[in-house]
Amino acid sequence: MIAVAIKLKINLFDRVVITWLGGLTLFIGGLVWFFTTQLDKAQITTVSKVSSNFLLYAIPVIFIIGAMRKRVNVFESFIDGAKAGFDVTVKIIPYLVAMLVAISVLRTSGALDYLNSGVKWAAIQMHLDTRFVDALPVAYMKPLSGSGSKAMMISTIQTYGPDSFAGRLGSVFNGSADTTFYIVALYFGSVGIKKSRYAIPAGLLADLAGVITAIFISYLFFG
Repeated sequence: MIAVAIKLKINLFDRVVITWLGGLTLFIGGLVWFFTTQLDKAQITTVSKVSSNFLLYAIPVIFIIGAMRKRVNVFESFIDGAKAGFDVTVKIIPYLVAMLVAISVLRTSGALDYLNSGVKWAAIQMHLDTRFVDALPVAYMKPLSGSGSKAMMISTIQTYGPDSFAGRLGSVFNGSADTTFYIVALYFGSVGIKKSRYAIPAGLLADLAGVITAIFISYLFFG
């Protein structure tokens, strides 16, 4: 958010901005404090499951309630969206093919293994715990492909176990970043935009922040 604000020349010292960012920071900090100091691991697992299931159920319900308040026919709108989605899919096929080819080359060339080895070497030189390195392929793949990152996550879980630190961190990685290049190819390509400007750097910076936060949170909860 700070990088985008600097790029768009938004005054970060505005009272409204400071209040909003400060409130959000306090909320997240308080949530982390509550989970780490007031709950044990079993309770954390239970609360996480209940919260995630509640959110998964609440999101579509909120959309339906909002549509009912606006007197929108949800079913007809869904059908119209599905029809439009088919046309969009046809338009973005060339972009998706190019993206899939690039992902395949990256995976089969062994570039991810070399990158992981370099990160592990750097972590050893800095005398850091290297357990997080085993799950990094999930983070590498996430900006490129959601299905590719899931495949890496499953591979990590199969190799190290679902309850291992690497398995849990890989799962957190899978949900802490987004498929930046896929999104740019999908949405920009569907409307014919060829110059993405700073959308990709901003997206990758957000992914990096998500990865760093995922490592910190995983060590905090599972380390």
